Parts: sequence; structure tokens; C-alpha cells
Amino acid sequence: MEFVPTPSQTAGPYLHIGLTRNHSKPCIASPQAKGERVWLKCFVLDGDGAGVNDSLVEIWQADGQGKYNHPDDRQAKTADPECYGFGRMAGGEDGGCEFETIKPGRVPGPGNTLQAPHLNVAVYARGILLHLYTRIYFAGDPANEQDPVLALVPKERRETLMAQPDPARPGGWRFDIRLTGEKETVFFDV
Repeated sequence: MEFVPTPSQTAGPYLHIGLTRNHSKPCIASPQAKGERVWLKCFVLDGDGAGVNDSLVEIWQADGQGKYNHPDDRQAKTADPECYGFGRMAGGEDGGCEFETIKPGRVPGPGNTLQAPHLNVAVYARGILLHLYTRIYFAGDPANEQDPVLALVPKERRETLMAQPDPARPGGWRFDIRLTGEKETVFFDV
């Protein structure tokens, strides 16, 4: 008997992993969480800039003082119980979804460094075999200059990891996740 490899399959054409309303978690931090309030609008876009309406975005983050609400975070600080640290939303018709949270604090990095405030992101969409990992940083934050992970990304590509302020909404930010094309978002192999 001879075994031959089976072809790869993408997640699709109809990807609906956990896309029921009961599994949506748009609020990552309650209004009582300590820290700067943030409303983040994410758009998952294809190579032509069109919204991917059957996408799913998951976000993990530290609380306002830089502590993850997870047992693997061994910092001596106590995690803010009002910052849940996780959110999940399906993309709408325009590929957009919105999260309500706080700006995370700086977390420890390699070699006793501190990472800039960022959100960890997993993206699921049609045509992707598993999922893609990226990060969202906040444009203009001075800590971005010292972030050890961001320093690994070529300067000309770093803008793809930056959320931009939304002038129409105080505390609002916009982040485009481009799956392919000229301004493709930087994705990490983790």
C-alpha cells in the first residue's frame, strides 16, 4: 500500500468558526477597568482593499499596568479584574468589527526590555489555512521606538502594525488588517 499526501484545504469558502452572536466578545475591559479608554475599529481587507465579511478577529492584551490576566504572567502585580484581556468579533459586511477596551500597559520583553503598548491579534478568514498572528501598536506612542519586537520589523513595514487615531471619536483608533497586497500587514510566525 502506498500513501500519498492529501492536498491542503483552506478554511472556507464559508468560514464561521465561533461566529454566532453568543461567542462575540467586543468588550475586552469593563468601564471600571483602570487605564485609558480605547475604542478600536478593525477592518479585515483583501488584496483589492475590499472588506472580508466572513473574517474573525481575536485580541489578547495586558491590562493598563502591563499585566496579563493569565497564570503564565508571573509578574508580582495583581491583574485588574475589570480587564478581561480577550475579545473576539466577526467582521461585518465591510470587514469591520469594533472592540471596547483600555490601552494596555507596557509588558516585559526579552533581555529586561519593555514592550510598547500593543494588542496581540489572531485573524481567521477564507483562504487562510490556519490563522494569522499580528500585533496592533498605537501610532505616535514614544515607547514604539524602544519595542524589541517592533525593532525586528523593517522600518518601511512598521506602519502596517500601527493603529491610527480616529479624529471623529475621542479615544477611537482604526486598524486595517490587509491580508495580501502592497500594504500587507506584517504577520508573525509564532
